[in-house]
Amino acid sequence: MRTDHRYPDLSIDQQLALKTAASNLARQFDGTFGTETIERFLHSSYDEFAGRAAVLNYLPLLAERFARQRLQALAKVEGRHDAGVPVVLFLCTHNAGRSQMALGFFQHLAGDDAIAWSGGSEPASRVNPAAIEAMRERGIDISGEYPKPWTDEVVRAADVVVTMGCGDACPVFPGRRYEDWVLDDPAGLAVDDIRPIRDDIERRVRGLLRELEVPARA
Repeated sequence: MRTDHRYPDLSIDQQLALKTAASNLARQFDGTFGTETIERFLHSSYDEFAGRAAVLNYLPLLAERFARQRLQALAKVEGRHDAGVPVVLFLCTHNAGRSQMALGFFQHLAGDDAIAWSGGSEPASRVNPAAIEAMRERGIDISGEYPKPWTDEVVRAADVVVTMGCGDACPVFPGRRYEDWVLDDPAGLAVDDIRPIRDDIERRVRGLLRELEVPARA
């Protein structure tokens, strides 16, 4: 794992965790991608979080999860593997509120019948705690999610890209279906004020699932 002068040197535990992450990804993508590609995605994913992560001990885990998502997207883009289900990408500015709530509803309602990812043009350091609480009221736990950027392969792998307030910063690629959901930004709002935004997002997600002919789970 390469280091960067902007970041502290990796501890022994972090180095071990990254080696474990590389091994996990190598097993999952064996026959799809070589070691060099896997390590490149893992390293660049690590660098993405290293400058803004709130808890450094979680960096290897975040890097592994993000690299896995990106490699899955690249496999679809390059025709190496396609799960055969619709892929939806939710984008907002900080990937801390609106897009995370949309992701939570979509995954909860679609199950394995569709894939959803999320990202932001300027990712925050953590998911909005009030948004987490608002979703918990609906029985959906998004506390394990984390703000992340969008990447070219992730956007190109999406069948539908839903934007929420990121404006010109949101990526546009030919052949994608785009929707712009006009929603208030929950940043700085209390749970009481987030509930109407949450309920609007649920309504829109359910409508999108109907359009994609993906049955919503009860």
